[in-house]
Amino acid sequence: MQRQIILTRDGSHSISMPEMNVAYHSIHGAIQESMHVFIRSGLDHIRDIFPGQPLQILEIGLGTGLNALLTLQEAERLQLPVHYTALEPFPLEQETALQLNYAGQLANPELQQHFIPVHTSAWEQDAALSPFFTIHKKNISLLEFSSPPAFHLIYFDAFAPTAQPELWTKEVFERLHEALLSSGALVTYCSKADVRRAMQAAGLNVKKPPGPWGKREMIRATKP
Repeated sequence: MQRQIILTRDGSHSISMPEMNVAYHSIHGAIQESMHVFIRSGLDHIRDIFPGQPLQILEIGLGTGLNALLTLQEAERLQLPVHYTALEPFPLEQETALQLNYAGQLANPELQQHFIPVHTSAWEQDAALSPFFTIHKKNISLLEFSSPPAFHLIYFDAFAPTAQPELWTKEVFERLHEALLSSGALVTYCSKADVRRAMQAAGLNVKKPPGPWGKREMIRATKP
């Protein structure tokens, strides 16, 4: 399936898949969306819930690696140990990934030395990309994944429900509810009513914080 690098409105790259009529990030800005949804509304929130604790994060959809890179940057800044598990059944080609401009747009060229191994490190094993960030990539779909309660935070960054409806169901959110620790959270850019209902039916408490540029709301769902 064809994947094309595109420029979003904050100057950062994303990937477009014309055949599916989807992009990996908001056209209003890849970096601004990821910072708002996953770092500010997710990581910052969960640090307050589990102060001083090393964090276990699960990402649904490694994609371009932007969320992993931003999390690594925060982990380094805060000196906060993070173990990051990422599910990706269709990895981005390394040649394409290494053309993405995130380190430059973040005005931190040194980040490139960490971004490269996000895509080149081995699958199915831990890879320490810095003293405070370890990634474990799994080449599987969310539908093949299950876990006992282990994660403080889930980044739910699958394609929109119109493109991947099978990933936005009560049954999937029940599985993620099980994978979360008590008081853990799931954050996502999507705030559709049927998604909220599926999460609530799965036992999650749902809130709608303000969304990133271009979206009125997002979702943060927590496990009681």
